[in-house]
Amino acid sequence: MYIMKRKYKVSVIVEHDKDGYFAFSPELQGCYTQGDTYEEVMVNIKDAIKLHLEDRLESGEVIPEINSVCLASLEVEV
Repeated sequence: MYIMKRKYKVSVIVEHDKDGYFAFSPELQGCYTQGDTYEEVMVNIKDAIKLHLEDRLESGEVIPEINSVCLASLEVEV
């Protein structure tokens, strides 16, 4: 039996600080990871997203469809 795979588009936010890199997907609650380098965190988040999606599909949960993402940076004076 052949199972057709589907590609999903999800947004990923990567943050960097003195301890390394942290990445998460806002659409997939609880889907996050870290790494020492940008390359490492991107590999890690891709693996985390794949496992998260597989788990949701096995549970019969709906996978959110992402059509567009907007990221803005604001300067706030206090």
